[in-house]
Amino acid sequence: MADKQISLPAKLINGGIAGLIGVTCVFPIDLAKTRLQNQQNGQRVYTSMSDCLIKTVRSEGYFGMYRGAAVNLTLVTPEKAIKLAANDFFRHQLSKDGQKLTLLKEMLAGCGAGTCQVIVTTPMEMLKIQLQDAGRIAAQRKILAAQGQLSAQGGAQPSVEAPAAPRPTATQLTRDLLRSRGIAGLYKGLGATLLRD
Repeated sequence: MADKQISLPAKLINGGIAGLIGVTCVFPIDLAKTRLQNQQNGQRVYTSMSDCLIKTVRSEGYFGMYRGAAVNLTLVTPEKAIKLAANDFFRHQLSKDGQKLTLLKEMLAGCGAGTCQVIVTTPMEMLKIQLQDAGRIAAQRKILAAQGQLSAQGGAQPSVEAPAAPRPTATQLTRDLLRSRGIAGLYKGLGATLLRD
């Protein structure tokens, strides 16, 4: 059974399904991490991960916890496909006459695969983080607007709620980044992503 080869399409399907399930399960935790990391000291909106998730559900609904997930869900299958195909390629190149790879060669094949996958991973991470952080920025604007109304009214409760700013979409963010920074804008953070993957 260990010698049986699995076809590339089967690997891609398995990798795609695993990626979709993984993104769905851990995305709310990733959203909370991003929002907690990006808040400034003077304008702290969240005190902990659970506080962030509770406030997100209250202000944005259940699906607010999945803001930015569409980018990951769309790109996780090609990411896994690149990673699996590259890993197979490097393993084949590093093996001698079909012999079992040494631990070092296994690690080199994995590093090569991770290096190839950043083609998809880096823009995906850039867009995901900006979409995730949009909710935190909107919450901060709402707090600042409420504080501004309080001080303008001499401490009385504000009667009108600040209008919600429209949230950017992945397509809008991509267009803006390409227009302002070119293709390099989508690959900001490439070095860190490369080291991680």
